[in-house]
Amino acid sequence: MKKNKVNQSGCPEFRAMTRRQALQTGMFGALGISLSDMLRLEAADNDAFTQSAGKTKKAKALSVIQLHLGGGFQQQESFDPKPEAPVEIRGSFGVTKTRSSEVLSDNFPQTAKIADKVTILRSLVGRVPDHGLATYHLFTGYPKTAVIDYPQMASIVSHELGKRGELPPYVAIPNKNPFSGGTGFISSAYGPFELGSDPGAQNYQVRDYSLPEEVSSERFERRLSARQIVEQRLRDQQVDPNTLETMDDFYQQAQTLLTSSQAQTAFRLDGETDATFDLYGRDVVGLKGPDNKFHPKGLAERLIVARRLVESGVRFVTVTYGAWDCHVDVRSNTLDQMPALDHAIAGLVADLDQRGLLDSTIFWVTSEFGRTPKVNRDGGRDHHARCYSNLIAGGGFTRGQIYGASDATGGEPSRDALPLESLLFTIYHQLGIDANKELLAFGTRPIEIIKNGKLVEGLLS
Repeated sequence: MKKNKVNQSGCPEFRAMTRRQALQTGMFGALGISLSDMLRLEAADNDAFTQSAGKTKKAKALSVIQLHLGGGFQQQESFDPKPEAPVEIRGSFGVTKTRSSEVLSDNFPQTAKIADKVTILRSLVGRVPDHGLATYHLFTGYPKTAVIDYPQMASIVSHELGKRGELPPYVAIPNKNPFSGGTGFISSAYGPFELGSDPGAQNYQVRDYSLPEEVSSERFERRLSARQIVEQRLRDQQVDPNTLETMDDFYQQAQTLLTSSQAQTAFRLDGETDATFDLYGRDVVGLKGPDNKFHPKGLAERLIVARRLVESGVRFVTVTYGAWDCHVDVRSNTLDQMPALDHAIAGLVADLDQRGLLDSTIFWVTSEFGRTPKVNRDGGRDHHARCYSNLIAGGGFTRGQIYGASDATGGEPSRDALPLESLLFTIYHQLGIDANKELLAFGTRPIEIIKNGKLVEGLLS
């Protein structure tokens, strides 16, 4: 059977993500971990950290929507084209102009129209061109080590700011990235609520979101009463009260999702108009049409659900889309995925602005690294972490700015190099979190939320 060429262009470890995820499914059940075991694990988890006193800052932003383009997004065909460079560097695409006469790749005509509402970051500096290590660095702000597991940024936000309504503070659409790390040395209570289902799918239904058909509301209430009896017995047996409170948080969150009309509505697409779906580019397809299983549709619906969630109080939403590891045939990879991406980015920014949410919501388009300046002999681009691009909008970040610049080939920053740690530091700052604050790992070791990061004043309005 002939294999799809674009799908095979990615690195083996990157293509294997979903297989490794599947292997992890059901692991606790297979090991026979009991309720008492789980409580002991939770107790150890809670004892692993404490929180030191930190400064409280006034927040400019209330929420973050992070759109992650896994695999290494090609900046030359998107946010940082090189129209004056030789064809082996600039690639096969032209440019389109923004209202301020800046240029983006001509793959982004819709984004160019709303460029006055966003900031393009062209001088981001990573550390290592490896999918797993770079993704972990992006999501945590720390290089991966064998000694300490660091928390994801979204988990830190959940830990520091808590809930802003009935919904969980951190939601992953459709699931969290398996390379991104977890809650590290803070409690697993600050991990993501994963939808487990794609809002763009016909059978979209959030996992653990509604009562099973065979469970009536009366039966559900009896189960809640039984849980309270078990919990009281555990308290009588002097089980760590902090552990019970953590477990109670999980139960309360689950009960809210099952019974709250606000929570139920936030995850749905009910009431969204055809005009909104058109704005986000629901029916925009790429080179291979609507049935390409490797680069599926659904980004519009994922971002609409993300917007509904921040409207309902969710602090941090991560959305994943696409497969950007284009070692072979970067042109096809681009034509396949970027039309939908262009419409969705422009649509979300415009929608947030129209609803008065852009000032309070940070929209951040990320990838773990970029691509090499020169197209290789297979027509693709390889991994490149020394200089690449992101997009950020809202939440007090500047509008209409191109921040930083790469050199003539896009290989190195030529102006305002932006270390990843400093970008994360600045996002924390806008959320009202002092990223110099120290959390205690293992009960005794103080660790900064971000180490060696600095506030980038030039990014703030």
